[in-house]
Amino acid sequence: MAGRIITVAQQKGGSGKTTLAVNLAADLLRRGHSVALIDTDPQGSLGRWFLERLDRIGEQDGLEFSTSSAWGASYESEKLKKRFDFVIIDTPPKIDSDLRPALRVADLVLVPVATSHVDLWATEGVLDLARREKSEALIVLNRTRPNTRLTAEIAEKAGALGAGIAATQIANRVAYAETLGQGLGAGESGRNATARAEVAALTTEILSHWD
Repeated sequence: MAGRIITVAQQKGGSGKTTLAVNLAADLLRRGHSVALIDTDPQGSLGRWFLERLDRIGEQDGLEFSTSSAWGASYESEKLKKRFDFVIIDTPPKIDSDLRPALRVADLVLVPVATSHVDLWATEGVLDLARREKSEALIVLNRTRPNTRLTAEIAEKAGALGAGIAATQIANRVAYAETLGQGLGAGESGRNATARAEVAALTTEILSHWD
């Protein structure tokens, strides 16, 4: 059976795309799945995370990293999904025709939305492009401040955009930034059980799309 392709996309920078990608990858690995990561963002944050991971852990069976142009993402991911259970594509913070191949090939598009109206407004372009490519999109409320009125308001308005919203929210925790710089997922450090539980819940929710 061919692997699943997950594209992480958001027009606005600073939404936490790479953080979401690496934590999902790390939790999938923990569950015994093989994962290929593709970085199409010229900023190269995903690649830097992978290099830090190599320094800390060394090479891992079942984890591979590659870079690609935006237009080459579909070819690269189709090739990798023959060997890996999951292919995760991290994309640059922009919405234009270059993003279409990564959306078109995706079995699921994850759209991280930080809890601000600006981030929410930026989401509309991603969702529109995903709909044109007939790709299912799932909004993930990211860097949230739990139990605040703003978070509740953003969640309510996100629901009006016509895409699914993950029940799991990822809170604004130091653990995510800290472990990203160490080449780890938040669940691998053993220091923040709450972050580990959040990531595990989101991974379970994403996997349920293919049950």
